Amino acid sequence: MHSLYVAATSQHVGKTTSTLGLVSAFMKRGFDVGYCKPVGQEFLDVEDLRVDKDTVLFADLIHFDLDPREHSPIIIGSGATTRLLDNPGSIDLEATILEAARLLQSHKELIIFEGTGHPGVGSVAGISNAHVASILGAGVIMVVEGGIGSTIDKLNLSMALFREEKVPIIGIIVNKVISEKLDKVRHYVGKWLESHNLPLLGVIPYDKTMAYPLMKSVVDAIDGVVTHNHHQLYNKVEDIIAGSLIDLKELKTFNDLLLVVSVRSLDGAINKIRSICEMMDKDEAPLAGIVATGDGTPGRECLDYIERHQIPMVRTGLDTYGSVIKISRIEVKINRNTPWKVNRAIELVEQNVDIDAILNQLA
Repeated sequence: MHSLYVAATSQHVGKTTSTLGLVSAFMKRGFDVGYCKPVGQEFLDVEDLRVDKDTVLFADLIHFDLDPREHSPIIIGSGATTRLLDNPGSIDLEATILEAARLLQSHKELIIFEGTGHPGVGSVAGISNAHVASILGAGVIMVVEGGIGSTIDKLNLSMALFREEKVPIIGIIVNKVISEKLDKVRHYVGKWLESHNLPLLGVIPYDKTMAYPLMKSVVDAIDGVVTHNHHQLYNKVEDIIAGSLIDLKELKTFNDLLLVVSVRSLDGAINKIRSICEMMDKDEAPLAGIVATGDGTPGRECLDYIERHQIPMVRTGLDTYGSVIKISRIEVKINRNTPWKVNRAIELVEQNVDIDAILNQLA
């Protein structure tokens, strides 16, 4: 039985994305793969089970029945750290994690453990990523965001905890690298890693489709109220246009646009979009959604257009500028409601990560 622990230098660098690709690649090579998120922070309640949200995504991919004992043994949610500090030893966290590993090992050939946050997350309870990897006896794959100097600095800092726990680092995946800098990053980061006897497993290019938010995330970001077509909140947003800046080039270049406009200007913006689409002989609306700011009531023709094309409309108390700023800061996470991201994550890892090198380390 073999096991891997996927860790990252910080949040939002592509740990889950990389794990998805690795799990899929190993499955395609015939391995019976098990998945576990030993320590989770954000959870979902699924059929009376409380599990880490990433576990639900992998249950869909690998097709296993969720069992918190195996797949999501520890959740450190709100208030958990103070309870643990007030009552140290009230729960044997290490034993709980080891029991999850034992259960998976009883019927799986290769176990992928996914870490949480940066390497030190969980330290308050004595279960940092580094310590968990240590007690599991799992080699670590470290994921870091692309760059050169900052990437090396973050790697060196993050690996210190694993070195302290004497956990072997199997290799490094550099993620979200700007396409024009792929060769440069591969050369210089690879050079530093080689000098420290660490394998560079892959350099994954930045893919803008992985950063597309859903309308649901937009609603949350602006504290909005959905007034029309609530059922379309899983539309993906590829770009934002302001009502005053609509032109032919934008509508020709993009699909799944988010229109952010004051209610007073909404009728005019919709009329302009409709005219441009007629000129282009395009029947479908290019809009993934509308964020309407300020006070007022849209006109009847505008509302008819929204209903005919099933466009979700959101009202917010923010002004147009404030809305755009909030939306642009959305941290986009991969989940079961973004199937195009799951598929693309798998492709990116399969195309850019040396799976054979990982298997050789496990042999």
